[in-house]
Amino acid sequence: MSDSTLNILLKEYEKKKLNADMNFEKARDDFYTSDPEISELNSKLNHTALEISKSILNNNIELSKKLKNDFDELKNKKEKLLKSKKIPKEAIKPNYECNICHDTGFVTLENQKTELCNCMKQKIFNIQFNKSNIGNLEKENFDNFNLDLYSDKADKEKYNASISPRKNILNIKNIALDFIKNFDDPEEKNLLFSGSTGLGKTFLSNCIAKEILLKKKTVLYQTAPIMLDNLADFRFGKSDFKEVYDNIINVDLLIIDDLGTESLNSIKIAELFNIINARLLYGNHKVKKTIISTNMNMNYLFDTYGERIFSRFVRIL
Repeated sequence: MSDSTLNILLKEYEKKKLNADMNFEKARDDFYTSDPEISELNSKLNHTALEISKSILNNNIELSKKLKNDFDELKNKKEKLLKSKKIPKEAIKPNYECNICHDTGFVTLENQKTELCNCMKQKIFNIQFNKSNIGNLEKENFDNFNLDLYSDKADKEKYNASISPRKNILNIKNIALDFIKNFDDPEEKNLLFSGSTGLGKTFLSNCIAKEILLKKKTVLYQTAPIMLDNLADFRFGKSDFKEVYDNIINVDLLIIDDLGTESLNSIKIAELFNIINARLLYGNHKVKKTIISTNMNMNYLFDTYGERIFSRFVRIL
C-alpha cells in the first residue's frame, strides 16, 4: 500500500469523524437549549465543577468533598431526567459511519496494539485490488434477486435436472444465505460456483460479498489468472507481492473468479492449494472463507487441480 493512498484515506476519515462529532455536538446543544430543565441542570453542573476546581486549588478538602457530592446528585438527576424525555437519536451519540473504530480507521486490540479497522482495510482493498469487480453491490444484492427470471417448469432433457430452474436457483440462494449466516462457524464450508457464462455466478458472489461487508468483515476479489501469475512470480522473487499475499491469506472472504482461464502449470496448482489450505489452517484464530467461481465443469476441475483442492469445497453449486 502506498503512503499516498493511506494519507488520502486518513484525511477522509479525519473529515468524516469531525463532521460526525460536530453534528452530534450541535444536535445535543440544540436539544439541551430547547429544554429549560436540562439547560438549568447543565448550568448548575458547570458552576459546581468550577467551584470544585477552586476548592481544590485552595486546599479546602471539606468543601471539595461537599461539592463533589452535590455534583454527583446533579448528575444523577440529569440522567433520570434524560431517560424520561424523548431524546433525538443524533443527540445521544455521534452518527459514525463505522461504530467499531468511530471513523478513526484504527482499533486497539486486547494487547493494546493498534491495527487498521476492517472498514479501512476494505477501502484499501477496493482501491488497490477490487476496483470495479465488486463495485456494483448497490444493484447486485439479494434485494434484487429476481426468481421470475428462472423458469418454474422442470425439463430434465433441457436442463439436465429433475427440478425446475427456479427451484434450483432457490436452493442455491438458500445455501448462500446459510453460508452468510454461518460464516463464523469453522464447520461451514467454502463455496464453488460452477457453470456456463451468464448463469449468475458473479451476481451471486456479489450478493454474498454485500452481506459479508455489512457484517463489518473484509472481502478481497482476485481473478485466478492474475492471482496465480503473481503468486508464482512472488515465489521466485520476481515481484514484491508480499502485501497482497498477506491480504489473500488473512482477508475474511476471498473471492477467486475465472478459475480455469489461467495458463496452468504445476507451480500454480500448488500455489492455489497452498492459499486455500493456509486460509483454513493459519487464520490467526479467525474463521476465513473462500468462494471460487469457474466456467469449467466438475470433471475438468477434478482432473486438472486434483481432489485435495476441491475437498475443501464440499458445497458445490
